[in-house]
Amino acid sequence: QHRTRDILSLQLRYTLSQINFSAISQTPILLSRHHLLFLHSVRSVITLSLSYHSTARRTMTTTTTQHGEVNTAIASLKKEDFNRLGLEDLMKRRFIIAPAFSIYNGPAGLYDYGPVGCAIKANLIALWRQHFVLNEDMLEVDCTSLTPAIVLQASGHEARFNDYMVKDTKTGTCLRADHLLEATIDKILEDPKHDKKRDEEYKLERAKAGDMTEQELAAAFTKYAIVSPETGNPLTPPFLFNLMFGASIGPAGNTPGYLRPETAQGIFVNFKKLLEYNGGKLPFAAAQIGNAFRNEISPRAGLLRVREFTMAEIEHFVKPDDKSTPKFQSVANLSVNLLSAEAQRTTGNIVTMTFGQAVGQGLIANETLGYFLGRTYLFLTAVGVHADKLRFRQHQQNEMAHYANDCWDAEIFSSYGWVECVGHADRGCYDLIQHTTYSGQVLHYYEEFKEGPRLVKVMKPTINKAYVGKTFKGQQKDVIKYLETISFDDAKSLNEKLKTAGNAEVEYNNIKFTITKEVVTFAEGEEKISGQNITPHVIEPSFGLGRIIYSLLEHAYNVRPEDKQRCYLSLAPIIAPIKVSVLPLTASEKLEPFVKVMVQKLKEAGVANKVDTTGHAIGRRYARTDEIGIPFGITIDFTTVEDQTVTLRERDTMKQIRIPIAEVSELVARLCDGVVTWASVLSKYPIYESAPASDDKNANN
Repeated sequence: QHRTRDILSLQLRYTLSQINFSAISQTPILLSRHHLLFLHSVRSVITLSLSYHSTARRTMTTTTTQHGEVNTAIASLKKEDFNRLGLEDLMKRRFIIAPAFSIYNGPAGLYDYGPVGCAIKANLIALWRQHFVLNEDMLEVDCTSLTPAIVLQASGHEARFNDYMVKDTKTGTCLRADHLLEATIDKILEDPKHDKKRDEEYKLERAKAGDMTEQELAAAFTKYAIVSPETGNPLTPPFLFNLMFGASIGPAGNTPGYLRPETAQGIFVNFKKLLEYNGGKLPFAAAQIGNAFRNEISPRAGLLRVREFTMAEIEHFVKPDDKSTPKFQSVANLSVNLLSAEAQRTTGNIVTMTFGQAVGQGLIANETLGYFLGRTYLFLTAVGVHADKLRFRQHQQNEMAHYANDCWDAEIFSSYGWVECVGHADRGCYDLIQHTTYSGQVLHYYEEFKEGPRLVKVMKPTINKAYVGKTFKGQQKDVIKYLETISFDDAKSLNEKLKTAGNAEVEYNNIKFTITKEVVTFAEGEEKISGQNITPHVIEPSFGLGRIIYSLLEHAYNVRPEDKQRCYLSLAPIIAPIKVSVLPLTASEKLEPFVKVMVQKLKEAGVANKVDTTGHAIGRRYARTDEIGIPFGITIDFTTVEDQTVTLRERDTMKQIRIPIAEVSELVARLCDGVVTWASVLSKYPIYESAPASDDKNANN
């Protein structure tokens, strides 16, 4: 089967290469607009299909495990390819999530959430807030998206938040250079006639693509003779492109800014206020949910790479010398799939072990980082991510920022392969130090010595403020602030330079200036202090909610075995957009009062519900509610008029029970909250079979 698929893939690629779609698009005499759209659709379908097969095969051959669960999950995809086009059609048809501004053929990478998608997202956010903010006593903030440039200069985004880009020299189409190099190498590896002796060379070059310099990328593009994949035209040399959306703040445009590329910086710049709110004590955590913006070069892979997206981020501030937490024991025994940095360099094996073992062996750097990895695992599995398609991958050294101590991504397996959905990083004290340097505001906490006051060496400055004012003018405040807050070691070094050279160049608040011996003198001495100022470290879990939602939809998408055209979303009740549908069997006036009573009881129980009185057969209405993931259905029929009972149907099994109206709303609420399971309900109530249930088999009639 795989050999046949490979041959078909090659044949299809050859066929596509022979079709000049650009030329066809410019020949309206021969083909109507509808024909052109159809041809482009065919090309998209084939390209997506080939892309999926390539990704799946590559993932399966490069990732192994010492245990069977992950292999079993991926093998299921290998046996029966996931119908991504079916899911995408469902999302558009039922307006779950759809491309934005579609009536104007809007730009790629922007998506709108419809009523169903909006409800799923709201439920996900509500559960995230309950799971993290409320249960962990976090301080939630909501900071502005529009950010002055100085803030993102301090954070390093302005200088380093870049990707390398190439352009089609004739059409001007922009492409991300490292992705294009990876795709080129993938095609070489997929070609059965390629030189297998060079496999290691190819794989190493592919792995390094995202970390290559401009010169290395240019050399690789020349080596592989890479051209535009759409047109075959030559490409420009790679060049840097900053991914932030620029903005001018104010009518004069004198204050440059950006739309934030992440939500974290709003927390860091408010650290002093948050510390004060928390009584000046550590540890504490702050959280923020909001939109971020990244001007992706060539957004692809649907919802996985977009230009505007919702993040949920946590900044957990801890003492640098104590990253232990008693809460770790609550997750220490969770068994999870881990892919270490060492394994990625060598065997590629995923290992299954507990968080306790991973922290104990030093694989995960500390208990606080391990605790948040555990809390993330519990959250993702609670909302419906399949545990056998979830792994935690450690960043390799070349992936981590220079200031990071340890980083792990929660990755979810989908038809696109392993997708990073949650990042976890021990960021050290980098951010607070940077903002201290650029703003002049000291962002630290004061810790008293447990053993009482102690004598410490100090360098006391005597500043000639009149000379400073005359010499430095507009910069005099920065100079004085620097000299008053300089550390003992820096002051000692500066004093030596002034004695030997008479001057020294220093940098403060991103400003360089020269200090001379006329500006300041230092006297070394001792001083009794009762505590010290310390810059805390931060542990950061960062959730990409859009990626999680897409992964949930893939994991939940199913088709009925007896009818492949009938799909449904097996969403966890806690995340489902609507918890229960209310379906009167017919439009009879006799049933209307019972519908009103039922809806009122569900509202009083806090259960989101939807009444369907479209007049379609009951089976078709079940199918419509199944498509958008509604887990339960209440049918009001003529038996209801006689004995005040209704049927309650569960989406995945399609089994029904008969239950009194007085009991059903409370039962549905308990089912949706996870207090009881459908299996336990079936053990209490007998399965009900009648005409409405049998109609279920004729949903498309």
